[in-house]
Amino acid sequence: MGFAERRKKLYEWMNAEGIALAMFQDNEERRDAAIRWLTGQPGDALLFLSADGKALLVPWDMNVARLYSSCDFLLPFTDYALDPLRAMEAATAHFKTPAGSKIEIPSSTPYPDFLQTVDKTPNFDIICRRDGIRSEVERLRAVKDDDEIRVYRTLSEFTNKIIDAIEKNVRDGTLKTEADAAVFIEFEARVLGCEGTGFTTLAAGAERSFGIHAFPPYTAAAFAGPGLSILDFGVVYRGYTSDVTMTFARGPLSKRQETRLALVADAFELAMSKVKDGAPCRNIAQSVDGLFKKARLSMPHGLGHGIGLQPHEQPFLRSRADNEWKLAPGMIFTIEPGLYDPVEGGCRFENDILLTENGAEILTRSKIVRL
Repeated sequence: MGFAERRKKLYEWMNAEGIALAMFQDNEERRDAAIRWLTGQPGDALLFLSADGKALLVPWDMNVARLYSSCDFLLPFTDYALDPLRAMEAATAHFKTPAGSKIEIPSSTPYPDFLQTVDKTPNFDIICRRDGIRSEVERLRAVKDDDEIRVYRTLSEFTNKIIDAIEKNVRDGTLKTEADAAVFIEFEARVLGCEGTGFTTLAAGAERSFGIHAFPPYTAAAFAGPGLSILDFGVVYRGYTSDVTMTFARGPLSKRQETRLALVADAFELAMSKVKDGAPCRNIAQSVDGLFKKARLSMPHGLGHGIGLQPHEQPFLRSRADNEWKLAPGMIFTIEPGLYDPVEGGCRFENDILLTENGAEILTRSKIVRL
């Protein structure tokens, strides 16, 4: 499925909702990966979709837009002094949007900006809502199309090469510190043709692995020394990110550390056994919470989350009562059970999963590495 096919789904939704024009914004004021999903534009642009089936991209950098984007029309944002309101006026003129039409702006728009938009566009009905076009885009992005799945297969190959190289270099003593590991990942990602890392690498040696997300993310401290160390990273290819976590266990370990490692591995297998078409995400998370509860332990974060153009997307595999998502073929998400203790340290085991028509497929080869 190409960009035009993705936009077509939104045009149909817009017509059903009575929305004549929809605006997306991805710049320093507020970021939105939907523009890249809909056009291929890497960022720093506005996008206007008209219900008559046309797309107008207003990029800051026209050279980048001509190279990467796919849309019907291009207008330079600089022609409108980088002012979204002026660009909206140009879009309504370009599409000849009838007066009184509904125009939907991003749900992330601050209230003062919404009021200003309403005040300066009196001829239109400005809509800004939580369960609007942004929610529809999230729903559509949760299920990857064939093009996205092909990207993820390549991305997973790159991630697995880095996983294997990290284990080798930790074992031979090449990667000695948290910073060594983080810089190595960044460098290897670029060598493989990736755009970089999907988020700041979290490298926590045994003294800092008790944190869910270590702060700071990495230091010059020793990594993979005696005890439990955590390495959480992802790399980006064609805009899409992977997300994996390796735990390094160097003995001798305490009985409690061994118990936690075994529980995390069992939790991963338990979750995988429940991954199937139509499975409620909340139920999968609750099954893992129940496993930990029997051991009088608890996991302080969700079991997993969707990945894509952002490190965290729908669906979320968590126990919250408002989680109504169900798994469907085409979804790509993490499974990442973890346990953390100020004395024993932390361990987390995370891989990226694709649900296909034939069942669950583990795309990445992250692991618990015993040293």
